[in-house]
Amino acid sequence: MSGHSKWNNIQHKKNALDAVRGKIFMKLSKDIFLEARHGGGDPSMNAGLRHAIEKAKAANMPNDNISRAIKKATGNLDGVTYEEITYEGYGPGGVAVMVDVLTDNRNRSASEIRHAFSKSGGNLGESGSVGFLFEKQGIIEIEAKDGLDEDMVMMDAVDAGADDVKTEEDRFIIVTTPDVFEDVRKTLAEEKNYEIDRAEIAMIPTTTTSLSGEDLEKMETLIGALEDNDDVQDIYSNLEEA
Repeated sequence: MSGHSKWNNIQHKKNALDAVRGKIFMKLSKDIFLEARHGGGDPSMNAGLRHAIEKAKAANMPNDNISRAIKKATGNLDGVTYEEITYEGYGPGGVAVMVDVLTDNRNRSASEIRHAFSKSGGNLGESGSVGFLFEKQGIIEIEAKDGLDEDMVMMDAVDAGADDVKTEEDRFIIVTTPDVFEDVRKTLAEEKNYEIDRAEIAMIPTTTTSLSGEDLEKMETLIGALEDNDDVQDIYSNLEEA
């Protein structure tokens, strides 16, 4: 029995590690997809994509995963057509949630997203049902490494067209309007040679909702279920951060 128990423990740890690795790979795939979608699928001509691929390889992400993410972004995955869809709804306690999906099967995705909401005590709404609670912004993050001067980063970002620069712990958060996002990203990455950790158009909540107790647990369950869905690219909510 002890051998069986030991095997179970080993298998449980392996499954947990696989789950963590899967989430890391999903984020890296999304970064590669976004960079390829914004700047093209040739890393020699796209510094952001080149950096995203380097990060993926450093995390031992398989080359097949990298290639698939680029092909998805550029529409070159044979026999598969991907569609971008945004689902909107309310989670437990009335938290507004938006879910960006990239799918080759609209019906499957709708069913799975609806199930995740209902199982967690939320409900999927119509298009526009919560979108008015968010503002679309360009977000660029740069790690605050030794040698980076805060004033210089701010000056370079503002000169490139950014609206705001925030310093949070170990990183600079650069905020832009969507229409200049790509110009700012290219200027910082290719002309100023900053190493960008994250660059995307995101939905930022204009108001927040706080949760506690059972509602917070249900919300965490909903977010976990959505993160585990391979079609989900981004999740936005107006849940107030602790």
